[in-house]
Amino acid sequence: MATTVGIVIALFIPAIEFFREVSLWDYLSGTEWTALFSEPSFGVLPLVAGTVLVTLVAVLVCAPFGLGAAIYLSEYAHDRARKFLKPMLEVLAGIPTVVYGYFALTFVTPLLQDVGFKVGPFSALSAALVMGVMLIPTVASVSEDAMAAVPRDLRQGAYALGSTRLQVSTRIVVPAAISGIVASFVLAISRAIGETMIVLIAAGGQPNLTLDPTEAIQTMTAFIAATAQGDVATGTTAYKTIFAVGATLFVMTLMMNMVSIRLVRRFREIYE
Repeated sequence: MATTVGIVIALFIPAIEFFREVSLWDYLSGTEWTALFSEPSFGVLPLVAGTVLVTLVAVLVCAPFGLGAAIYLSEYAHDRARKFLKPMLEVLAGIPTVVYGYFALTFVTPLLQDVGFKVGPFSALSAALVMGVMLIPTVASVSEDAMAAVPRDLRQGAYALGSTRLQVSTRIVVPAAISGIVASFVLAISRAIGETMIVLIAAGGQPNLTLDPTEAIQTMTAFIAATAQGDVATGTTAYKTIFAVGATLFVMTLMMNMVSIRLVRRFREIYE
């Protein structure tokens, strides 16, 4: 709690100073972000759009594949296969994100160009696809743990009624473990929103207000990382944009977590 309070204080005090110099309405509704230019514009919508775009594509990758892997490990794989496959899957979670970033830039982007996608050297699609692969172990591990907690009696009862393994998996186990599955999705979304190195390397540094994943974009985390590495003078308005964008990201993730907590509590199943 003390750490959280300290982070909030360190983040919001400079952010409040920033909004004394820049209109909150212009910040939230502006469609152009040129915070480091000689004639700056502080419309955060391009950064928010880039963050949402990358997160959405990454979730579209990790959610079905992660859930499918969890169903296979929980309901189909034998003990020997599970002991081998689950550690192999979790190896993906231990790879540094900077490696994923260069993998997206040097392998996935040329591959997308070869198969016909009109992407440039940097694109949101390349970064998002690799990020989705990175998040598969998160969804698979948490979802598989939730499915393992479903009582065996529910499965045996369904089998006794003549259900197939697919029916038991999709109509009994998944609904019974839905709260844990939702939690895995929320955890993956939170990590996607907060991911920095992949989008910094592979997505480009252009804050475009677009929903086209083949274009170069800039996310909020990538802007913070790029600006913090630059020669921005401490105390200037440009320097305070780091904290304003960070506070925006903090509020977005907080709201998402509040919604997810309500969803988890709504669908939680308690077994005795």
